[in-house]
Amino acid sequence: MNILYIFAHPDRNSFNFAMKERAVKVFNERQDSVQNSDLYEMDFNPILRPEDFKQRKYKQFFNPFLEQLNAVKTNGFSEDIRAEMNKVNWADILIFQFPLYFTSVPAIMKGWIDRIFAAGFAFNPVKGEVYEKGLLKGKKALLVITAGADKKMYSPDGLHGDINELLRYITHCTFEFTGMEVLPSYIIYETNQLSEEEGIDELEKYERFIESL
Repeated sequence: MNILYIFAHPDRNSFNFAMKERAVKVFNERQDSVQNSDLYEMDFNPILRPEDFKQRKYKQFFNPFLEQLNAVKTNGFSEDIRAEMNKVNWADILIFQFPLYFTSVPAIMKGWIDRIFAAGFAFNPVKGEVYEKGLLKGKKALLVITAGADKKMYSPDGLHGDINELLRYITHCTFEFTGMEVLPSYIIYETNQLSEEEGIDELEKYERFIESL
């Protein structure tokens, strides 16, 4: 199995980083192939901009959608985008791990999605290549999330509401929109309150979960 692990946390001493390292260890031990996109470590630029394209088709205005469609045809993406697209093409499963920021992904990960899941590469509504016909069909996507609040806060009756509904913008409107099969999200709550013993226990649980993939 080919795994692309997209990771967004700025601290290599964090619980999140320990989770990622534990997962990679499991994959390596069972001889899966793993590529990492550690976005902070890479100093990944999350801003979609004209410089993303080697040669613009429409120079009088900037329409990212149209430029992406053209860049797919002309191999005109910048090298950093092309490198990440190659990883996506190679992967069977994409794992996105991040701490929950305002019930959303960190900005650096949102920028990765905006720039890498480009029109013509991940989806193409002009040709009806969305959802069941999305261009990433055959791949799987998994969210691995840490949250500061407790699980009750993210329940259907909680103050924030159902976590699965809050994440639908990415699980359905991004991953399923591009044709991927979405696996149930793996979420650890109250991570800021974990004792050392509880943290070790959660890492062991996560390792067992990864072994089940």
